[in-house]
Amino acid sequence: MERKWWQDKVAYQIYPKSFYDTNGDGIGDLPGIIEKLDYLKDLGVDIIWLSPCYRSPLADQGYDISDYYDIDPRFGTMEDMDCLIAEAKKRGMYILMDLVVNHCSDEHEWFKKACQDPDGKYGNFFYLRDKKEDELPTNWRSYFGGPVWEDLPGTNKQYLHVFHKKQPDLNWENPELREEVYKNINWWLDKGLGGFRIDAIINIKKALPMHNYEPDREDGLCYIGKMLEEATGIGEFLGEMRDRTFKPHDAFSVGEVFNAKDEELPDFIGDNGYFSSMFDFNETIFGGSEKGWYDCKEITPDDYKRCCFETQAKMGNFGFVSNIIENHDEPRGVSHYIPEGDCCNTSKKMLAALNFMLRGLPFIYQGQELGMENVPFKSIDEVDDISTLDEYKVALDAGLAPDAALKAVARRSRDNARTPMQWSDGKNAGFTTGTPWLRVNPNYTAINVEKEAQNPDSVLNFYKKLIALRKDPEYKETVVYGALEPFMKERHNLMAYYRKWDKTLLVVGNYQWDEQEIELPGACKKVLINNYPDVVIDGNKIKLHGYQVLVLELAA
Repeated sequence: MERKWWQDKVAYQIYPKSFYDTNGDGIGDLPGIIEKLDYLKDLGVDIIWLSPCYRSPLADQGYDISDYYDIDPRFGTMEDMDCLIAEAKKRGMYILMDLVVNHCSDEHEWFKKACQDPDGKYGNFFYLRDKKEDELPTNWRSYFGGPVWEDLPGTNKQYLHVFHKKQPDLNWENPELREEVYKNINWWLDKGLGGFRIDAIINIKKALPMHNYEPDREDGLCYIGKMLEEATGIGEFLGEMRDRTFKPHDAFSVGEVFNAKDEELPDFIGDNGYFSSMFDFNETIFGGSEKGWYDCKEITPDDYKRCCFETQAKMGNFGFVSNIIENHDEPRGVSHYIPEGDCCNTSKKMLAALNFMLRGLPFIYQGQELGMENVPFKSIDEVDDISTLDEYKVALDAGLAPDAALKAVARRSRDNARTPMQWSDGKNAGFTTGTPWLRVNPNYTAINVEKEAQNPDSVLNFYKKLIALRKDPEYKETVVYGALEPFMKERHNLMAYYRKWDKTLLVVGNYQWDEQEIELPGACKKVLINNYPDVVIDGNKIKLHGYQVLVLELAA
């Protein structure tokens, strides 16, 4: 495998709206990110991915872009963005932006022109179909619920939106549209961006000609994924985009790819892959149900282990996957992957180490390094996220009582990750002097940067140790490039694996409160990471405390 500049890095995702507010309007901003760069540098971060801060009506929190060449005034100015890129560069850090090109906003100039002249140039930038009485062009259900077709204002046509109705899908079959996309990508890369995280990219290829599928709910519609399974030829678009944009700039690109087929993985992230990397969503999608969130199955420790190992086995050594515990679209990982009632600093550290030591590029989502948790919802009126509101309605329609429906969707709500970053135990967790756009998690007095920075035993300082090990010249080759081999794979509630290169490391996590004893395959030379003050070793036997995690260097 060819080595690349980004492989030994540590990445961090910022959700700008919730990170740090400098002007008191309750919304995080780019000057706030600039102000906190030294915090991120001290943590050990090299690559910073910003969720969208382009000009947008924020129907879907910035993933509905009305101008790809401008910064939304809520977040700052283009001068602020230039300053952020420059200040990051001074610190040896790279800025990634979100590339959202499956769709734009219905307030984008292209869409407005399509409404004015649906048969003209810009009408062909979208998927438009003639409107028929009492009949939709297809029975596909959007990701946010309801049909994917909406009336095109002022015309007798309808347009396709696989997400929100304010997010019309762009027609990638049109070469003129693709040229506009590449022009924009190169404009940003020429500015000094390190690269992009690529949003919802599998959706750009539709199965044509469009047709209906078997309905899977009472609404007579079918899950959009049915169409995507049938779509072929996306590689032509992705390869062209790589060659025209990322490759000439040696830029880093990471794809949000949910359903690539196993045999296609080398095409996506091999030496000449469409992207540098792609996220591992195997754990994220586990237990999903076509019926809705209310019907999802909770993930167990053994499920989590199996999901991680499946991905690692698929990747082999041909590519670098990006490993996550959480992101802006998911609940907080510690509330999702640690069994209910077991979430505490000890188990949070165990989860952190088990994920961070996997082969691939580690991504930390803002607040993950503090062990931020899901927010308690007392009422559906406290929810902002459009996806959660839709799933709540789905649960009610399925017969759940309001309390049960709220509980079912609260565990998975995207609002859990979007509550403001917890900087201190002061007012609004130190996020803003104004009124925060989304309420602060009430546990901010216990979980915050200021408090954890002063406590050597905090989750924050544990993350710093993990990052320091990844960057340690003595262990870097093994941690970054070493092969991953599962150890005692079938042992219940134990997740353990080797990392092998010039050294042999063993990562062991006891995923329960009951103690477990294991026999090491060889003598322990050194304990590199431990979330307890002690290790109980007797010869080659180790007694693991509840939720203890160890990274051991084994004797050669």
